[in-house]
Amino acid sequence: MSTLHPIFFFIIIIILTATNQRRGAAALLRNDPDSIRRASSDYGNIVHDIPSGVLYPSSVEDILHFIRSLNDTSTTVAARGHGHSVRGQAEACGGVVVEMAALSGKGSRIRVSREGLYADVGGEQLWIDVLKETLKEGVYPVSWTDYLYLSVGGTLSNAGISGQAFLHGPQISNVIELDVITGTGEYISCSRNRNPELFFGVLGGLGQFGIITRARIILDKAPTRVKWVRLVYTNFSTFTRDQEYLISSKAPNYVEGLLIVNENETNTWRSDFSSPSNQSHIASLLKNQGILYAIELVKYYDNQTATTIDEEFKMLVEELNFNEGLIFSRDASLLDFLNRVGDLDNSNGPLQSHPWLNLFIPKSGIYDFNAGVLATMLPRLNHTSDVFIFYPFNRNKWDDGMSAVTPNEDVFYTLGLLHTSHPDEYSIYDQFNNEILEFCQNKGIKVKQYLPNYSSKQDWIKHYGSKWGAILQKKAKFDPKRRLSPGQRIFNSV
Repeated sequence: MSTLHPIFFFIIIIILTATNQRRGAAALLRNDPDSIRRASSDYGNIVHDIPSGVLYPSSVEDILHFIRSLNDTSTTVAARGHGHSVRGQAEACGGVVVEMAALSGKGSRIRVSREGLYADVGGEQLWIDVLKETLKEGVYPVSWTDYLYLSVGGTLSNAGISGQAFLHGPQISNVIELDVITGTGEYISCSRNRNPELFFGVLGGLGQFGIITRARIILDKAPTRVKWVRLVYTNFSTFTRDQEYLISSKAPNYVEGLLIVNENETNTWRSDFSSPSNQSHIASLLKNQGILYAIELVKYYDNQTATTIDEEFKMLVEELNFNEGLIFSRDASLLDFLNRVGDLDNSNGPLQSHPWLNLFIPKSGIYDFNAGVLATMLPRLNHTSDVFIFYPFNRNKWDDGMSAVTPNEDVFYTLGLLHTSHPDEYSIYDQFNNEILEFCQNKGIKVKQYLPNYSSKQDWIKHYGSKWGAILQKKAKFDPKRRLSPGQRIFNSV
């Protein structure tokens, strides 16, 4: 990996300073210890690649001029949103990290068109701020992530998934147009009809073809409240059959699934949800079979539907076959529901590592996967308070022309093993994750990693499959020097 030479570092500062004096701006390329420390860390707290410098842009033009100033050097560049990658994907060993949050220094870059039902949003903006600004106008984006303190550019570079995706598709399916700075230093506006090769490449493109500086997001009329339940199952077949029934219907607005291996999981629900006093029954079931399954189901409503929502939701729940009495229910505001995870960055506890594993699993493989992983391996983690997620998508809500990769089946599931560990112990979970991947390979279950983390070119070729040729072509066109997003380790190997 090329390191930014100190002399070249100094030259770039001179160029940027001169440029900014003409524009009255104040971009700054820094290499002080605090800036370097921040840019070489992320939520995963596992990979710490040290950059040579960190760019704090005051405008999009600052980023554009910086990319152009690199000329024929091999210096790599990574755009850092809110630092929630888990494997150093937004780091740049020896290169330069662009601190996208610095663009917010002059105020919010969120513009809402209630008439056009779209929002123009800076790539550095957080989804929580997009939600709050759009709700002021009575509208909102329809597709979300479970955690809202993520940057718009960051989630659109991956896919952006949550329980609404079965109905509306991932966040990348709800974008009208983008402004992008490519690795060649071009500033390009793109959409499905204008520069579509870049548009489809960047969405789900892991930052390989350009830096997203603006996205136009689809909006809809916002509901005000939600009916929200968690339903507990002992039988995997019944659990998945009910999930697939729900995502084949337009009745719910959100469907996810949770995997329970620790009785404290459901015990914590009691502070927010009403339920019968049956915690001892749940503990007994867990003792007998090691794992329980839960569907998380939500239906939105507003003042116009408030008189009918209870009956509609009751009818929907009555169609399901969860264990009798094991229902946790709640009524909440839309904002409280979408922001249910809160802000994890405000934790004052010791810094932990997050060796996550996120998979897409074809429907044809879920029974083998349950028998070999969920029902047998996962109960080994019953001493943890980690969150484990498992729920289905409809593939027809994903656009296969985009760079994101899914299994080639009409229905596929996502597994999220959101491990938390002491920084010295993350390798224990990595070993656990690798056991799962090895099981899938031996069983012929063709999983795809979401938020992928591969260590070899062959792994990436296998991951992309038939899309690999298009990925190579777009890389050659939009980032021929392979300078963008080196932390993904697709073209910039370790």
